Amino acid sequence: MENLMEKIRIITDSASDLSASTREDLTILPLAIRFGDTEYLDGVTISHHEFYEKLIESDTLPTTSLVSPAAFEEVYARAVADGETVIAITISGRLSGTYQSATIAAEDFAGKVFVIDSYNATIGEGILVKYALLLKDQGLSAKEIVGILEASKEQIHTLGVLDTLEYLKKGGRISAATAFLGGAMAIKPVVAVSEGEIIMLGKARGSKNGNNFLMKEIEKADGIDFTRPFCLGYTGLSDEMLQKYIKDSEALWSGHTDQLPVCSLGATIGTHVGPGAIAVAFFSPQS
Repeated sequence: MENLMEKIRIITDSASDLSASTREDLTILPLAIRFGDTEYLDGVTISHHEFYEKLIESDTLPTTSLVSPAAFEEVYARAVADGETVIAITISGRLSGTYQSATIAAEDFAGKVFVIDSYNATIGEGILVKYALLLKDQGLSAKEIVGILEASKEQIHTLGVLDTLEYLKKGGRISAATAFLGGAMAIKPVVAVSEGEIIMLGKARGSKNGNNFLMKEIEKADGIDFTRPFCLGYTGLSDEMLQKYIKDSEALWSGHTDQLPVCSLGATIGTHVGPGAIAVAFFSPQS
């Protein structure tokens, strides 16, 4: 039910990978992606598919840049002028300066704009945005929604398995020797978002073991809260690795959901992990 007393607008950045959203009450501000001298706007002037085509062809990694305070200020001003209260949800402040931009821009809109650091990225950020929209649809006020999101964001788990070490090597995060050895041994790094940063949980040999590692991590988190948003994601031009994972992990989803929400992961994460990675984001059950 729409809250009749208060008009609420949710604003996020394109790192949330919600670029395909059709909701009128959701504004997505694009991060910029630069390949050499050419700059693109994530999800606006370059699609995820086009991004991975360029990434695969490019010898050097592209760079991504934050959403500016001016971009936030412009959408805040428009929303407030239309009588809306704004909830802005951003990529982790430890991964991008976008949260800081959103906060700086909010200074002139006291009581009208609330900014939340998701402590997350990609689909982990995305499910917090989806949860905000769900709570809005239930008729909650902006302040109530902000309180629930701040308490709930700690319950989000974002986990992933990488298919290649090549992009970690290109980004200077691992040595060429480590990447070569890892490739020869079919090593699949397993990563997670922890306290707003991306950490390495471990390494698995081959994609089957990587998928099993992921399933064990989900069990460690006491499973998935299917009453709140969750999402699966993949990087690259094909979801083949993700479909393999879904088949391997069928027991996790069976009987809980008829349809698995799947999305393509964009440039913010794709630049660092390369194609062929898979990810899952979910809330752990409320105690």
